[in-house]
Amino acid sequence: MMESRRLVELVDARLADLLASRDTIVRRIAPELGPFARYSRDLLSGGKRFRAQFCYWGWRAVGTPATEAAPPRDAELADLVDLAAGLELFHAAALVHDDIIDHSDTRRGMPAVHRRFEALHGEEGWRGDAGGFGEGSAILLGDLLLAWSDEILSHAILGAPSLDTHLAARAAIDTMRTEVTLGQYLDLLEERAWATVDPAESLARAERVIVYKSAKYSVEAPLVIGASLRGATDDQLASLRRFGLPLGIAFQLRDDVLGVFGDAARTGKPSGDDLREGKRTVLVSLTRSRLDPSSRRLFDELLGDPELDEGQIRMLQETLRQTGALDEVERMIADRMREALGELADAPLGDTAKAELASLARRITQREA
Repeated sequence: MMESRRLVELVDARLADLLASRDTIVRRIAPELGPFARYSRDLLSGGKRFRAQFCYWGWRAVGTPATEAAPPRDAELADLVDLAAGLELFHAAALVHDDIIDHSDTRRGMPAVHRRFEALHGEEGWRGDAGGFGEGSAILLGDLLLAWSDEILSHAILGAPSLDTHLAARAAIDTMRTEVTLGQYLDLLEERAWATVDPAESLARAERVIVYKSAKYSVEAPLVIGASLRGATDDQLASLRRFGLPLGIAFQLRDDVLGVFGDAARTGKPSGDDLREGKRTVLVSLTRSRLDPSSRRLFDELLGDPELDEGQIRMLQETLRQTGALDEVERMIADRMREALGELADAPLGDTAKAELASLARRITQREA
């Protein structure tokens, strides 16, 4: 736990230093670009750094129970911090773009980036459509965060112990970026195409979105990226994947529950926000499959209405409970957690890392925010 806390502190400091240096560059180009640095800094000031921690413990796991992987030396630690910080920058970019796609108003208790640019347009009295300006500006900020992410990730893997480990880490990074981008499209597709899809396929399609939009890049990919940089064997990488994927699914299922039932003071987003956005989650798919045709039509009419009031939100929440869908998702989370921990127990990985990964697994699946 001490190592994890220290890592988070180092990643926070690295991100602060990076953004301060970029602020100088941005303002040198034009003072009007100040919001790019300011909004980036605000967005990256929060977060639990789960991806950073999975990356670190993926690196640390590359040992054996008999020959424990030692903590990183100074040079190795600097590269690991860069790697972890680069993943956090990538995550921030994904959040900016995701909020635009979902028309989300808030993120981590603050206005979403596109809403902040929209408000700036109004405050300054500029011409044209404020909403279009906000979205266009936020897309550019997300792209800038992606560029900064690639810059720091590329620098991190320069310290790889061999060309093979450099290429392996690079390949894992590239795979992650491809999968999450395409997973985002699958999510967007499900929100529009659900009415034309065979209801019998909806659950499998919702699970597919979870895998590629979230599970892989939240848990599996950071583990594999960190382990690849250390020179993990094929068996070690396979074990980390078998641990990471079910855990990543459980992580996203918990996120889906919080998106409907979470306390806004803890999650930083209004309770029931996913219902207003019309998210076609596993929770929603299970609910629809258990409703009679009349009730399903009413459910579908309400889901995705951005003007849902508190009473309608409570009615939808109660529907999710009464159908047993919420209880089923909780069972799915517990099953995926057991699967992940069962794989970890027999994995050819260092004992310290295995204990930390088990603790981290419990934290991300039992969280309230």
